[in-house]
Amino acid sequence: MLEKYFPIFSWLRNYKKSYISGDISAGITVGVMLIPQGMAYAMIAGLPPVFGLYASLIPQVIYAIMGTSRQLAIGPVAMDSLLVASGLGALALSGIEEYIAMAVFLSLLMGSIQLLLGMLRMGFLVNFLSKPVISGFTSAAAIIIGISQLKHILGLTIINSSQIHILLQNIFESLNQTNAYTLGIGITAIVLLKGLKKINKKIPAALVLVVLGIFVIYFTELDNFGIKIVGAVPEGLPDFVLPSVDPSKITELIPIALTIALIAFMEAISVAKAVEEKHKSYEVDPNQELIALGTSNIIGSLFQSYPTTGGFSRTAVNDQAGAKTGLASIISALIVGLTLVFLTPFFYYLPNAILGAMIMVAVFGLIDFRYPLQLIKNRKDEFLLLIITFLITLFIGIKEGILLGVLSSLLLLVYRTSLPHIAILGRIKNSHYFKNTKRFPLHTQVDDTILIIRFDAPLFFGNKDFFKKELCKNIQQKGAALKTIILNAESINYIDSSAAHTLKQLLTDIKNKNIQVLLAGAIGPTRDIIYYSGLVDIIEKKHLFVTTEEAYNYSCLPKNKTVTQKLVTLPKQTYLKNQ
Repeated sequence: MLEKYFPIFSWLRNYKKSYISGDISAGITVGVMLIPQGMAYAMIAGLPPVFGLYASLIPQVIYAIMGTSRQLAIGPVAMDSLLVASGLGALALSGIEEYIAMAVFLSLLMGSIQLLLGMLRMGFLVNFLSKPVISGFTSAAAIIIGISQLKHILGLTIINSSQIHILLQNIFESLNQTNAYTLGIGITAIVLLKGLKKINKKIPAALVLVVLGIFVIYFTELDNFGIKIVGAVPEGLPDFVLPSVDPSKITELIPIALTIALIAFMEAISVAKAVEEKHKSYEVDPNQELIALGTSNIIGSLFQSYPTTGGFSRTAVNDQAGAKTGLASIISALIVGLTLVFLTPFFYYLPNAILGAMIMVAVFGLIDFRYPLQLIKNRKDEFLLLIITFLITLFIGIKEGILLGVLSSLLLLVYRTSLPHIAILGRIKNSHYFKNTKRFPLHTQVDDTILIIRFDAPLFFGNKDFFKKELCKNIQQKGAALKTIILNAESINYIDSSAAHTLKQLLTDIKNKNIQVLLAGAIGPTRDIIYYSGLVDIIEKKHLFVTTEEAYNYSCLPKNKTVTQKLVTLPKQTYLKNQ
């Protein structure tokens, strides 16, 4: 039980000396990467840069103790930072102090939601975030994040917005105030970031750029020409403070916290699962991940952390650098802690333009062009879903984009299940196979006296009328020659009470026309419903068959079933009583 909630005891017990070098190397690499990245992401969230370092400290340690992934790197990320900014930006806040307090409390609230979901074993909720919705949302959010950083590249003071048209309007109205020196630094930073990565991916380009930018400003005193710098960064580790906000604001934070909780979990579990495929020594548990992420954010909020989750790029670097266990994350946190204690004065002259350039380069890599092109060729309905999510996120809002995207994907699912695929089957010549006559028109044999129909979905209130309409249409097409209907139920995994009621009426009407109904291939749970709903009284037990071939042969030449045939068409409880 202890290892279930604290996986650190599992990997510590099996720790090998060969892991040490990889964990130390990965820990230092990610720790160094986190320093400029964390400060940059805090700026996206509308917070002072130091809060990015606070968010990179305690959550990493807690996750190393409780998380099931041994390579997932926890800390501030671009997407959640944007959600924090867009959510809090819509609230009427008095100033930066209240804004900081709300961001920290948001971490507590988000963590509590994740912890509760984990304890209730509701990790499956992330399955409702379909790939088209995620792709559309991520691409739109990346564009908003990237363009929002133009104010740092251009040296402008503009009002941020999570709506692209308002953001662009604010930028265009302020273009005449562009600072040429800041623009030069921003463009140079982007070119260097891209160039250094092309030369060698192992070069810590962000750190090199940070050091270079600080020295340039310090020795040239360009900050006197209007270049905005980070300024004084508080020294020392974050204080232990209980998060508190005006109670009247909590209800306004709940929708934001719920959105971030689900998005953060989706980000973390997707990257954790991707890395897990390379390592067979452990298994990621979605519910424990929720508990670990929730606890990380709750305890992190006590030390002034804003919402955190697993980062895509940092996790990839952590894995590539040789991380084998959570010790790498603990070392990363140690690097951040040492920076807070000893090196914060060093960042005084860091230009905001460099942090803005780092963010732009990072997030524009999240824009996915390939996947939409694949969808437009093969899955136009899912492409439409992606575009709807993309446009809503871009022009209406971040929260609205993900929530309406999920709602749209559920509506698409309901639409598909309400109008499912129905196939009329025929026997493949000289075989035991029964296939769709439209797919194999030249090879299927069709008997005018027999209608074999397959319904490829559960039967429920949303599609019962569609099933009735299609069955009646095919009965009418067969005409007076029709003597037998074989319902292939292999794909029907559930029948709700509404559908069962409709089936009773429909099958009774069919029997009154002297047409017998045979049921083939029903799985166990469906057979149970057929028995307990009373449908079996109308169909009759002798008309339940395991395969379509058995039903077809019976319709041609009725004969008694064997003992085995009777046994495998029984409901669960009846079968158990007979044993």
